[in-house]
Amino acid sequence: MKMDGKLSTSGAAEVVSQAVEHERRGYSGLWSSESKHDPFLPLLLAAEHTERLEVGTAIALAFARSPMQLAYTAHDLQSYSGGRFTLGLGSQIKPHIERRFSMPWSRPAARMREYISALKAIWSTWNDGTRLDFRGDFYSHTLMTPFFAPPPAPGGAPKVFLAAVGEAMTRTAGEVADGLLCHGFTTERYLREVTLPTIETGLASSGRKRSDFTVSHLLLTATGRTEEEMADAVSATRRQIAFYGSTPAYRAVLELHGWGELGDELHALSTSRREDRWEAMGTLIDDDVLNAFAVVAEPDRLAAEISRRYGSLVDRLSFYTTYDTEPEVWQPALEELRD
Repeated sequence: MKMDGKLSTSGAAEVVSQAVEHERRGYSGLWSSESKHDPFLPLLLAAEHTERLEVGTAIALAFARSPMQLAYTAHDLQSYSGGRFTLGLGSQIKPHIERRFSMPWSRPAARMREYISALKAIWSTWNDGTRLDFRGDFYSHTLMTPFFAPPPAPGGAPKVFLAAVGEAMTRTAGEVADGLLCHGFTTERYLREVTLPTIETGLASSGRKRSDFTVSHLLLTATGRTEEEMADAVSATRRQIAFYGSTPAYRAVLELHGWGELGDELHALSTSRREDRWEAMGTLIDDDVLNAFAVVAEPDRLAAEISRRYGSLVDRLSFYTTYDTEPEVWQPALEELRD
């Protein structure tokens, strides 16, 4: 499988050094995210200072921008990187789109399906010279003059990956996207029994096969070289699982395993006034839950365990951690797992 890294800084010099280091160590790609900073600007630096490293967003918020605005940004990054850019999109949730970005929200799966279709129509105009005439329920793009049309991008339009957990958005990914960004709050069983069959349904409706599609997984991973490092990694991973488990939108993953009541407990704690609520939530994640959502293994056993559980399910993988580690910790697994 392809192994990807994640940018963990927004400082310009640090972005360059991380990109160069990831390429040197043999990672296939490097992803940036949208939280406290713009997700696109660091990728320009990363692409400039590498030669083969793929760069992408995991994720950028679609509904915070118009399709035309995002089409320009993605097209430029595809051009500047020489065809190495992947646009990873996510929907966010209603309060953030409406109250943080002051943008419209409705029927997210249907809106996302149309959004990606609009992007591809715009890129087809720029890359292939087709007339722009996209008319939908949410977006309409019918004007493109030569003055505003950029030249074709190397490699054509960027690939679009879609982040999804629920079945409606996952099916949308199979219908119109080029790949799926699996949420970190995903288990092997949920991938096998829910996510992949839903993707197959979407692919069938668009006349495509599984080989035409990429599944990328952000895998919660707990590892360390000493007992102390392992304990810290496990504790941090429990807290991260608890944080995601408190979100009602992700309840379906818990319910598949018969852990619906755990979701209720976590949500209640997350909305309580307890000062220690985040620590307390982590104590609710027992070993069964921990090992369902995360791979827990020493560095020299990590690759074998990942291959056993996810080797037949995903095409790309990133290590997801919320604790500090040295890059050398991941090198044995990286070298064994990568293509």
